[in-house]
Amino acid sequence: MAVLGCGAAAGANAQWIAPEAQPDAVVAADGSGTHKTIQQAVDAAPEKGGSRFFIRIKPGSYYEKLVVPANKGPITLFGDEARTTILTYDDFAAKRNAQGQYLGGANSYTAKVDAGGFAAEKITFANTHWRGGGSGNQAIALSLNADRASFRNCRLIGKQDTLYLSGGRQYFEDCYIEGEVDYIFGDATAFFERCELHCVGKCTFITAASTPRDKPVGFVFSNCKITAKTPEKGITYLGRTWSPFASVTFLNTEMSEAIAPKGWDNWANAENEKTARFAEYKSKGPGAAVKERAPWSRQLNDQEAAALTKEKVLGLE
Repeated sequence: MAVLGCGAAAGANAQWIAPEAQPDAVVAADGSGTHKTIQQAVDAAPEKGGSRFFIRIKPGSYYEKLVVPANKGPITLFGDEARTTILTYDDFAAKRNAQGQYLGGANSYTAKVDAGGFAAEKITFANTHWRGGGSGNQAIALSLNADRASFRNCRLIGKQDTLYLSGGRQYFEDCYIEGEVDYIFGDATAFFERCELHCVGKCTFITAASTPRDKPVGFVFSNCKITAKTPEKGITYLGRTWSPFASVTFLNTEMSEAIAPKGWDNWANAENEKTARFAEYKSKGPGAAVKERAPWSRQLNDQEAAALTKEKVLGLE
């Protein structure tokens, strides 16, 4: 997959990161690179209008709260292997800052990316706050308000609110996303291809989309896999309506027995059933109880499913 925004659609010859390319910065905690922290390397990247800035992150665990501001040009972070290249922090919504104020969910992130054209490969973004499933325990691993952002072979680790897609368009390829409650949420348009969605604990809801009424597509999961650690059968919902027009679609997705037969939740508001846009196409596996799904969700036909390509969803055509 080409980096979104580079003017190329996906294809056999599309370039992600040229193996022979020399990074513009190298991050190494032991001082063997150009910078010791990821934030220092990001701060050194040029502002908008410059060429793509490549940052190699050497293996290690980097405990820092990263911000990639909107005034930066396109940046690519890449590691050697996601399991050994880890950005981690442990903030959460009910934690107090130095002034004694609660951080709030939106500020609980490990990494926050606002710069357009951002890309990452073989990086783990983790929030290690261990509690989930309750007010004040929102703990975001990755917060994105970056248009045309893309992620490949990355790992996103958390419990509640792991991945916040707060705006723009994003693409995820061959990524692993782990959580327990609403762990993929927000109002962006995002396409997930061959990703693993892994439920931990008493996993209740995978997605909580807040798609605006005027946005035709929210989250699309294509050829993905839903797995669960020591699953309890039938307790996990594919999504719930954070906003009335929530849009989530699963295409050709293998589903664990953890998925509830009903599949979808109206967030205790029957009015949401009139407007929510929840759909599936050829779900498979023990959790694919298509005939028992909520009657207000949809099963797409071949033509409808074929129209949901990454190029069309993300506006790359």
